[in-house]
Amino acid sequence: QVQLVESGGGLVQAGESLRLSCAASGSIFSINAMGWYRQAPGKQRELVATVTSGGSTNYADSVKGRFTASRDNTKNTVYLQMNSLKPEDTAVYYCKADLTRSRCIGYCRSEYWGQGTQVTVSS
Repeated sequence: QVQLVESGGGLVQAGESLRLSCAASGSIFSINAMGWYRQAPGKQRELVATVTSGGSTNYADSVKGRFTASRDNTKNTVYLQMNSLKPEDTAVYYCKADLTRSRCIGYCRSEYWGQGTQVTVSS
């Protein structure tokens, strides 16, 4: 009913840039916050950045000044521009959306996750 699809991952060298996209589709009435998380091998999933419906952003300290999150509400899409990438940014990046479903009875607000996209930064 609701699907999040990420794209834009890949292999880059340290100092280079990547732009991730995540598009939400399906029975969606409204989207509240959208965000990016990442999980490196052997580590827990961690917050990277979030964007509210009004465009307010929040970032992990490790990415402040290098990553920029934004969203296009007309396309139900969130982006993550990643500059000055470091090897420690290597992880699977996941998109999450806090949204309210349409054509729903009762409590219709849920969180959905994308399938993840691999980002690998070589030194």
